Amino acid sequence: MWAELVASPLFGIALTMAVYLLAQLLYRRIGRVWANPVLVAIVTIVLLLKGSGIDYRDYSRGGDLLLFLLGPSVVALAVPLYQRRADILQHKRPILVGIFAGSLVSIVCACGLAWLLGGSRAVILSLAPKSVTMPIAISITAKIGGVAPLTAALVVLTGCLGAVCGPEFCRLIGIRSAAATGLAMGTAAHGIGTARMFEINRLAGAVAGLAIGLNGLMTTFLLPLLIYLTGL
Repeated sequence: MWAELVASPLFGIALTMAVYLLAQLLYRRIGRVWANPVLVAIVTIVLLLKGSGIDYRDYSRGGDLLLFLLGPSVVALAVPLYQRRADILQHKRPILVGIFAGSLVSIVCACGLAWLLGGSRAVILSLAPKSVTMPIAISITAKIGGVAPLTAALVVLTGCLGAVCGPEFCRLIGIRSAAATGLAMGTAAHGIGTARMFEINRLAGAVAGLAIGLNGLMTTFLLPLLIYLTGL
């Protein structure tokens, strides 16, 4: 009975939703950025799977179904983007320049650090799209020869770290503009960072949503060119 339940896709879906809802309640009660619901849910599920001895492949039957919803959720960000279109169009040039710079720096820093530490070609290429939203990052990795599960883990880790540390870091270096903060978070920390921005400021969230799509587009074009130029 238990084995059949665990093997069902409903198990992964129910576990993920239950843990995330509890993590949200914890976040609302504590109100601390380190209690980010996504981060807490990930750690909790990992501990539950390890403690109970449940194979990750059994859990992923349902988890992969939820992963499919990432695409529609990114598309849904077009609604606040449309509502704030006038504000965004006023700053279109710095937005495009900022996203281009953010995409380039993200790729060069991640791949460069992996190369300096002696990482293999597969590891270096898996790191390259770490700041791109999950559906695009996985597609890019599959095309360039990276390791998709490693990229997925790095994308989630990047988003969680960005959501926890990003807004405070922007304040520390003197960034006061909501649009600039949202642009940085969307470019560096994709969907998880954007969700954090919507909690702080609607304009910042809308700009972050725009940055997700444009960063994915920039990375798609920049990465093959950089791979060709560096001989990877």
